[in-house]
Formats: sequence, C-alpha cells, structure tokens
Amino acid sequence: MSQKIRTKGAQALAEALKALRTMASATILNLQDCEIGDDGAQALAEALKTNSTLTTLYLQNNSIGSNGAQALTEALKTNSTLTTLNLRNNSIGENGGVALAEALKTNSTLATLNLERNLIRDNGGMALAEALKTNSTLTTLNLGGNSIGDNGCVALAEALKTNWTLTTLDLNGNSIGDNGGVALAEALKTNSTLTTLELWGNSIGENGGVALAEALKTNSTLTTLKLGANLIRDSGGVALAETLKTNSTLTTLNLEGNLIRVNGGVALAEALKTNSTLTTLNLRNNSIGENGFVALAEALKTNTTLTTLNLEGNSIGDNGGVALAEALKTNSTLTTLNLESNSIWIKGLLAFSEAFKVNLTLTTLHLKGIKTTGNIALVLLKSLESKTTLTTLNLGYKSIEDGEALALCKALKTNSSLITLDLQSNTIDDSGAQALAEALKTNSTLTTLYLGVNSIGDNGGVALAEALKTNSTLTTLDLQNNSTGDNGAQALSEALKTNATLTTLDLWHNSIGSKGAVALAEALKINFTLTTLYLQNNSIGDNGAMALSEALKTNTTLTTLDLWGNSIGDNGAQSLAEALKSNSTLTTLDLWRNSIGDNGALALAELLETNSTLTTLSLEYNSIGPKGAQRLYWVSQTTSCHILK
Repeated sequence: MSQKIRTKGAQALAEALKALRTMASATILNLQDCEIGDDGAQALAEALKTNSTLTTLYLQNNSIGSNGAQALTEALKTNSTLTTLNLRNNSIGENGGVALAEALKTNSTLATLNLERNLIRDNGGMALAEALKTNSTLTTLNLGGNSIGDNGCVALAEALKTNWTLTTLDLNGNSIGDNGGVALAEALKTNSTLTTLELWGNSIGENGGVALAEALKTNSTLTTLKLGANLIRDSGGVALAETLKTNSTLTTLNLEGNLIRVNGGVALAEALKTNSTLTTLNLRNNSIGENGFVALAEALKTNTTLTTLNLEGNSIGDNGGVALAEALKTNSTLTTLNLESNSIWIKGLLAFSEAFKVNLTLTTLHLKGIKTTGNIALVLLKSLESKTTLTTLNLGYKSIEDGEALALCKALKTNSSLITLDLQSNTIDDSGAQALAEALKTNSTLTTLYLGVNSIGDNGGVALAEALKTNSTLTTLDLQNNSTGDNGAQALSEALKTNATLTTLDLWHNSIGSKGAVALAEALKINFTLTTLYLQNNSIGDNGAMALSEALKTNTTLTTLDLWGNSIGDNGAQSLAEALKSNSTLTTLDLWRNSIGDNGALALAELLETNSTLTTLSLEYNSIGPKGAQRLYWVSQTTSCHILK
C-alpha cells in the first residue's frame, strides 16, 4: 500500500490504519514530500501504536519537527511490526534525535533508521550511541549531514565496541574530525559486525586515515569503506596501502578528493599486486600523476580481483596512458575504467587502440573531457570496429569533433558490443548526425544514444529520423539542446509511426514550435512503444498542447510528458485536463513555468477528482491565483497525485 497525501489526509489515514491492522496487504506507506508536518506525524504515530501490518514507512521531506519525532518515538515503544523508518531531511533536531534513541532501547523490530539531514548534532548522536549499546535489532543507521562532531562520533564509536547487530553506519557530511576517526578506528579493532562505513567529507585528516588503516589490519568484517573528501593525503594513502597487503575482507575503497599524490598512488599500486579481495577502487580527483599511474598499471598486470577503477581528474598524461594500455592487454578482470578529465594525448590514445584489439573484459570506458584529435582519434575509433566486449563508451564534453564522429560512425556499422554511447557536449553538426544515422541503419546492439548539447540542425534530425524507421534496437535517443526545429520534429514523428522500439525521446530546447508538437501528437495516436517524451522549452503554446491532448485520449503507452517552459496557457491546460479524464496511463505531467492561470488550475483540479493514474503534476511558476491554488490544495488532500505548485 503506497500513498502520498498531506496533513488532513494523513490524519484520515491514521484512523484507517487502525481498522486495517489485520490486513496483511498494508505493509508499505510512502508519504515522502507531502508536507505532513508535526500534526500528520502525530496522527500516524497514534495509528502505529495499534497497527500490526505496516513494515515500511517513508517520511522524507515532510517538515517534521521534534514534536512529530517524539510522537513517533512513543509509537515505536509499542509497535511490533515496523522494520524501516525513513525520516531523511526533516527538522527533528537534537530533541527529536534524543527521543528516537530512547525508543530504540525497547523497540525490538526496527532494522533500518534513516535520520540524514536532521541536525541532531552531538546530543542526538550521543543519545543514539547509548541506545546502540542495548539495541539488538537495528542493522542500518544513516546519520549523514547532521552536524555531528567528534564528541558524538566518539560516543558512537564506544557503542560499536559492544553492539553486535549494526552492519551499516553512514556518517557522511558531518564534522567528526581526526578525533572521531581515531575513535572509530579503535572500535573497528573489536567490532565484528559492521560491514559498511561511510565517512565522506568529515575532515578526519591524516591522523584519522592512518588510525583507520591500522584498525583494518585486524578487522575482519568491514567490506566497504568510503573516505572521500577527508584530506588524508599521502600519509593516509600509504597507511591504507600497507593494510591492503594483509586485509582480506575489504572489497570497496573510496578515496576520492583526498590530496593523495605520487607516493600514495605508488604505495596503493604496490598493495594491489598482492591484495586479492578489493574489487572497486575510487581515486577520483587526487593527484597521483604519471608515476602513480604507471605504478597502478604495473599492478594491473598481476592483480586478479579489481573490476572497477576510477582515476578521473588525476593529472595523468601520455606515459600513464601508455602504461595502462599495456596492462589492459593482459589484465582479465577490469570491467570499468574511468579516465575522464586527464591529459592523455597522442601516444596514450594510440596505445589504447592497440589494447582494445586484445582486451576481452573491459565493458565500460569513460573518456569524457579527454580531447581526441585528428588521425589519432581515427586510429582509436577504428579499433572499435572489431571490439567485442566494450558496452559503454563516454566521449562527452568536447572529446571529439565532427570529423572524428565520422570515424566513430564507421566503427558502429560493424561493432557488435556497444549498447550505450555518450556524445553529449561535443561539436557534432548535421554531417556528424547524418553519419550516425547511417550507422544506426545497420547497427544491431546500440540501445542508448546521447547527443545532447551539440549543433545538430533539422537536416541531422531528418537523417536520424530516417534511421529510426529501420533500426530495431535503439530505446533511448537524447537530442536535448540542439536545433532540429519543426522539420526535424516532423521527420521524427513520421518515424515514430512505424518504429517499435524507442521508449524515450528527449527533444528539450529544440525549437520545434507548435508545428513540431502537432506532428508528434499525430504520431502518438498510433505509436505503442514510447513511454517518455521530453519537450521542455520548445514554444509549443496552446495549439501544441491541444494537439497533444487529442493524442492522449487514445494513446495507451506514454507515462511521462514534460512540457515545462512552453507558453501554455489556460486553453492548453484545460485541453490536457479534459484528455486525462479518459487517459489511464500517464503518471507524470510537468507544466512548470508556463502561463496557466486560475481557469487552467481549476480544470486540472477537477480532473484529479476522478483520475487515478496521474501521480505527479508540476505547476510551479505559473500564474495561478488564490482561487486556483486553494482548489488544488483541497484536491491534494484526497488524491494520490503529488502536486508541485
């Protein structure tokens, strides 16, 4: 059972829950983003005291304060079925945190508690720590973004020494500092249940990093450690590297943004030569440089467990690229490699071209922001013609120019593995789009193509549309922020009349106008596969909206329609409302930043009284007055649709 309502609806539902306490179907209640406030939380709490079926309650983003939290606390003392409670991004504060902690001392069913972004601070953290000393059911606790300092963390660490049930602790985005890091390290030496510890952005520094590394030499349960943005520097990196030589349980290590330089990179590489458990290593946005990269490449020649390596933004140049490419020729486990925003150039790209010919395991490669140019790009892309394992390739953000796109298209004609291709934010124009279209006529594996923020005009749009008439694999086409115009939209519409595979089409900001919208509407009357259509910022006006309305009366597949920023007024909104009275598939309608007034709002409110499928309606930044706003408010109390206004 999942429902989204506001305060009065929550109070009514509370009474209903009392009556439904014996119905096994009422197990999940979703009230996120509903602004139920303290009153709604108190009503729900009353119901929870007697309800015997609900296991999961989502209350994120609801402006619940300490009073609401205290009411929920009382309910948790007697409720014996709830296992998951999500209170993320509310305002329960220190008092609310202390109250919930009190409940955890006696509650014996709650297994997951999310209190992220509630400002419970040290007092709340210390109270929860005290509860963890006796609680024996909680397995997951999220306390991210709560302004918990070293005092709160020291208390939590002390609790971990005796708690034997908690497996996941999230302390991301607090201020535990090196004292907190050292305290947690001491706890890990004896704790035998925690498997995941997230400490991103906590300023634990070098001392905290070294202490955690020392603890992991004896800890035998932690599998995931996230230490991003903590300034552990080289000394922390070197210490963790020493640990990896003997630790046999850690599988995921996130060290992004830690000012780790060459020494730390070299040390981690040395550890990878003997470590046999780590599968994911994230070194994004450090400065390991060429020497660190060359060392990592050498390690990959013998390492047999690492599957994911993120080296984005590490000042890596050609020598590092050459070394890594050489390693890929023999490495048989790495599947995902992120090299975005480095400085790999001619020699490195040529080396990768050779490696692609023999590597049989790499499936995902991110080269976003690495400029491939001229003949070098042609060589790199030509290697894809026979590549049989790469499934995802990211060449976004000025990685290739229009001429190089032609080489990529040639590769796509024979490549039989690539399923996702990201070419966003390049300078591909009509000729590049036409070449891609030719490739799509014969390619039989590509399912997702991102071409947003290029320079594709109506000729390119027409060519791609022609390809869609015969292509039978592409499911997602992103053309946002191009200039296909109404001619391109009309051509794509013709393609949609026969294409039977495309499910998502993004034409955001393409100047299609009302003519383009009218053409797309005609296609929607007979197309039975498209589920998502993005038409934001296209000036389709009331005429375009009315045409789409007519299509919605018969279309049975579209679930998401985004029309924000299209100068749609009351007439267009009234037409859409009328159409949705008979439509039974559309779940999301975005009318943000149009020109809808009270008349349009009243029509949409009337629609919601009978429509049972629309779950999200966005009306922010329109011209709705008090009359329309009030009507929408009252309807929102009794409908399952989430209205953003």
